[in-house]
Amino acid sequence: MDRRFTTTSFDFQGYKIVEYYGIVRGITVRSRSIVGNIGAGLQSLVGGNITLYSELCEKAREEAYEKMMMHADATPANAIIGLRYDANEVAQGITEVLCYGTAVKIEKI
Repeated sequence: MDRRFTTTSFDFQGYKIVEYYGIVRGITVRSRSIVGNIGAGLQSLVGGNITLYSELCEKAREEAYEKMMMHADATPANAIIGLRYDANEVAQGITEVLCYGTAVKIEKI
């Protein structure tokens, strides 16, 4: 699947949806390490962006996205609409990140 055909909207300008294949999703569960918590704690003392947590969050989103794309690749879809992320803390310091959308087949108008 062409990665350019993923969107948070529910259509692609210049294309029409000809088939729906259902929800595709990818999930990852991440924890913060003791070392990461200490480093982030030190960063929080000076204020601003806490890069250790930013990097952890970005890596978790990227991993969930890639898993969703693998799920979509198992379908005949060539696009994903309504892409969303969701995150929940499942235990203290442990977070799940879910990436999901609707797999569809689109054709140029």
